[in-house]
Amino acid sequence: MLYYLFTYLDKVLNFPGAGVFQYITFRAMGAIVFSLMIASIYGKRIILLLQNLQIGESIRDLGLQGQMQKKGTPTMGGFIILASLMIPVLLFAKLDNVYIVLLIIATLWTCGIGFADDYIKVFKKDKEGLKGRFKIIGQVGLGLIVGLTLYFNENVKIRVYEKGKISTAVGEIQKYTDTHSLTTTIPFFKNNEIDYHIFGSFLPESLAWLPYVLVVIFIITAVSNGANITDGIDGLAAGTSAIIGITLAVFAYLSGNKVFAQYLNLMMIPNSGEVVIFCAAFVGACIGFLWYNAYPAQVFMGDTGSLMLGSIIAVLALALRKELLIPVMCGIFLIENLSVILQVAYFKYQRRQHGLEFAQKNRLFLMSPLHHHYQKKGYHEAKIVTRFWIVGIVLAVACLVTLKLR
Repeated sequence: MLYYLFTYLDKVLNFPGAGVFQYITFRAMGAIVFSLMIASIYGKRIILLLQNLQIGESIRDLGLQGQMQKKGTPTMGGFIILASLMIPVLLFAKLDNVYIVLLIIATLWTCGIGFADDYIKVFKKDKEGLKGRFKIIGQVGLGLIVGLTLYFNENVKIRVYEKGKISTAVGEIQKYTDTHSLTTTIPFFKNNEIDYHIFGSFLPESLAWLPYVLVVIFIITAVSNGANITDGIDGLAAGTSAIIGITLAVFAYLSGNKVFAQYLNLMMIPNSGEVVIFCAAFVGACIGFLWYNAYPAQVFMGDTGSLMLGSIIAVLALALRKELLIPVMCGIFLIENLSVILQVAYFKYQRRQHGLEFAQKNRLFLMSPLHHHYQKKGYHEAKIVTRFWIVGIVLAVACLVTLKLR
């Protein structure tokens, strides 16, 4: 909203200094500052409101050190992230940008799913929360919206440079065309691009969209659930998401800037620079939430926040054509997910081979997800979180290295 106001002041009234809002870097800094301010100023008020409404976490005793002390800690703190994210985005971003619209839809959509889950747990006293099939249906619905929009919307383009050059008053410039495409980046490879259209080439034209949309659905569901599983100890999901958000902000800025994109030989994605504002607000919201969620947590984000974080990261990666980097960039989410899958598969195998009692005594991990395994081994949760953050930073650096290493 402020973007449109200051554009009017600059172009119509020639107001001094109003033109600064045309710069993505300025608006990104404004977004992150506003996000941190909203989280720090209003976060405490939201926590008090949650306490007054008696929206507290019900703890199932898993035998973890310090676990029962958290009983009654306010949950649904994802609303702090939601407010800290959405208000700066609405103020500083171009709201007619297709990527911003998709990210806003993803944010509100999965926040709604998470809220329904938390509401059932807290007010209906049902520890299982929203049935798993309804969560999946919601995530599949979001995947359909995102996938079909990216597939059919003509504003989703990449810049293709041609061999010839045009002479201008300022020198020669390379010719290019902005074209609608489903080409994505393959990390660590030279000539690292692949077009999703090849996967639909064997289908009738009316169904050519299906393989791409199925990929989008899988990515959104996997990353969203990965963030949800990771949200098990104080500060882990929020801190990991902030690291991923910074990485995606770098990709968004470089991919949307024609100078840097050409210099680094990156896929130039017109209008993707606007995503930097969303990333900045996202990082600010995660860090602002950490002020209250770091050990010992004053509030938990609940599914209201964790499902939302995962879906945002997935849609950001898809919009920036970096979805194939997700296994590295979201490595923490991946290993948390895999630890649960492997634990269940190994338990079933051992039960089938040696019986139930043997399987219960000989689990692959002491407990899953993985962070609980380390808690069972006696590590303090603050140490676990810090070390997971360090791994997340290393993975983020590995992703940024792909800018030059192919």
